[in-house]
Amino acid sequence: MAGIMATSLCRSSGRFGPGALLAAALAAVLAVVAAIPAEAAKKAHPSYFNSVEIRSSNLKPFKKWRAALKRYSLEQKKPGKRMSCVSKRLNICGYSDWGNFLKSLKGKDKLTQIRAVNYRMNKAKYITDKTNWGRKDYWATPAEFMANFGDCEDYAIIKYLSLIKLGFPERELRVVAVKDLNLKVGHAVLVVFWKDPKSGKKRSLLLDNQIKKVVDSRTVRHYKPVFSLNKDYWWRHRS
Repeated sequence: MAGIMATSLCRSSGRFGPGALLAAALAAVLAVVAAIPAEAAKKAHPSYFNSVEIRSSNLKPFKKWRAALKRYSLEQKKPGKRMSCVSKRLNICGYSDWGNFLKSLKGKDKLTQIRAVNYRMNKAKYITDKTNWGRKDYWATPAEFMANFGDCEDYAIIKYLSLIKLGFPERELRVVAVKDLNLKVGHAVLVVFWKDPKSGKKRSLLLDNQIKKVVDSRTVRHYKPVFSLNKDYWWRHRS
């Protein structure tokens, strides 16, 4: 089966014809969903963005996601020297700088860490995959993002891996492919499950390169999730 993402998820005015990107992404996802056993499909659970979700451990169709994680694993073994910063806005130039930034957040509460990671990574400039890689869609590692910046899923990936390095468990993190109902294009974000220490309630927080601050996903009405994933599972979402 072809990779789950034949075209880039990211929204960017004028890059794609209306609805073409979403149709391609949905078609690919539905092909995978067809392979989910009927019994499993009955076990849909309430999820964020007013959806229900069905979980699967079959990550084989998500080739770009698995490839990015594999390259990241190899990069960690040979982090290399400090790269030259292409922009002083992000000012994180390689794994050493990234590590130092994350060390500065150690010991802080989870919400502070979530906000700091989102704020810092959103400083990076949005660059299309076509400009960076000469491809319609490429899922970048943190090193590739720090060297070249990237598009929506690349922001989500480095935020996801930053929080993993800070000790967040996989079950609390999802890279999410959504439909922007306002712009009629695809997009990718990170959702973090966070337990409010005051109320004790679990909330799903949205980390989005298009939104400056971390917000509760319940306040966002124009996103419709298509699928979400982490290292262990993927989830199909429906209304």
